[in-house]
Parts: sequence; C-alpha cells; structure tokens
Amino acid sequence: MVTPLRSWLDSRRSFIHVYVSHSLSPSLATASLATILAMATNRLDLLKQMIAQDPKNSFARYGLAMEYANSGSLEDAMGEFKTLLANDQMYTAAYYHGGQVLEKLGQIQEAREFYERGIDACNRKGDAHTRSEIEAALSLLPI
Repeated sequence: MVTPLRSWLDSRRSFIHVYVSHSLSPSLATASLATILAMATNRLDLLKQMIAQDPKNSFARYGLAMEYANSGSLEDAMGEFKTLLANDQMYTAAYYHGGQVLEKLGQIQEAREFYERGIDACNRKGDAHTRSEIEAALSLLPI
C-alpha cells in the first residue's frame, strides 16, 4: 500500500538523497535515506505492534485510525475509532475524526450521532476547543 507520505518521499527521493548525502557521511546518508523510506511503509506495522502489546493504548489506536483514514481505508479507520472510544470515551479528537470518516462513508445520521456524543464528552472533559470543532462539523451536516 502506498501512503501519502511514501508518495511524497518517492517523488523527492533524489532531493532527499542529495541533501542527506551532503549533510552526513556516505554510509550514514544511505542508512538515513533507507530509514526515512522504511518509516513510511512500516508506520502501520509499528502502530499494530504497539496495539498488540497494549490493546488499550489510546494514542497508538488513534494513530492507526488516522493512518487508515488518510490512506482511504475508511471502514478500518471507523473500526479503530469505535474501539478507541469503547476503551477511552474521553479521547475527544476521535469523535471529530470519526465523524468525518462517517461523513465520507455517506453515513450522515451516524456522523451526527457521533458528533453529538463527542460534544457530550467534550463538555464532561472541559475541552472547549475540540467541542467547537465538532459543533462546526455538526452544523455543516445536511438536515
């Protein structure tokens, strides 16, 4: 699977190689370029490993959900957002991004409900910033 970061890195491979080559010794430059490119392909694997070690790691699960969403794997993303919120109802950013995914899936009523639960969580947590973002997204939904 080609991620947006991987595409960007591939398109700039020669620039990165020249920059890194001039900044480091040749052997380190080659290793650094390989590391940068490997990061783009191994990020999903790394997040999955982190979750395998600690299934309730909210940060890793949110990262995995976002990786899926950004790569277009919307069903997988939604599954991760739902699992995250089942374990940590106060991870308020997940309500906003999960609602965005539901909108992209065409599930408008579910997105509305997701946003409303997010506003409730934000109120309980005292997270006015995320609440305002969720309220803005909710206000843009068709009636």
